[in-house]
Amino acid sequence: MIELILPPYVVAADTCEEFLDGALFPEEEAIISRSVDKRRREFTTARVCARDALRMLGRPATAILPGVRGEPLWPDGIAGSITHCAGYRGAVLGTRSEVVAIGIDAEQNAPLPNGVLAAIGLAEERRLVRELLREHPSIRWDRLLFSTKESVYKAWFPLVNRWLSFEDALIDIDPLRGVFSAQLLVTGPRVNGQRMDVFSGRWLVQNGLILTAIVIPAVMPAAPAMSGRSGYSGG
Repeated sequence: MIELILPPYVVAADTCEEFLDGALFPEEEAIISRSVDKRRREFTTARVCARDALRMLGRPATAILPGVRGEPLWPDGIAGSITHCAGYRGAVLGTRSEVVAIGIDAEQNAPLPNGVLAAIGLAEERRLVRELLREHPSIRWDRLLFSTKESVYKAWFPLVNRWLSFEDALIDIDPLRGVFSAQLLVTGPRVNGQRMDVFSGRWLVQNGLILTAIVIPAVMPAAPAMSGRSGYSGG
């Protein structure tokens, strides 16, 4: 499903099922052995997806261990991202020759718990969410905002190895074209010597799920002309 919002130079493996038997390497089993069943199912099925994606890239199956912030540690030459929520697990990977960072997130198309929007959303973002909920009530824009920020963080972290808070990026969502932009409010990373101040991504709502994705190519395209409701054009 997530491949619908991805560029052609990355691969994706996702599922709404769960795979448990014989799926983990010993190093992974050691990490997850004391976890509750829900966490074990998330971890295991996500690793199955990730190894499927590695095979699509012609790479052998390998253990995918978590780093200091829980981020997946990929084999040399690979960039990727993993996500899981109730009813969905997925992984998106690319080669470092074509991609420098990927961030994906999946959420249920359901309201955020009370108080979460106020905790994660800037004033401008909260206003945008209220407008979009009035105009397009079938989509939970508060949850979609949360998902975009998760994708931003996952794309950001491997570039700088530093924390990025929810308030450090201002999200603008285009409700008609399925794209969003994230204006970084802190100093952005450099990619091939070029400072990145904006991350661009795409979103999809389908089968009760919200999916968001950011793929940062190794060679940055020229900036597009500004257009549309939010002044953002891209995807």
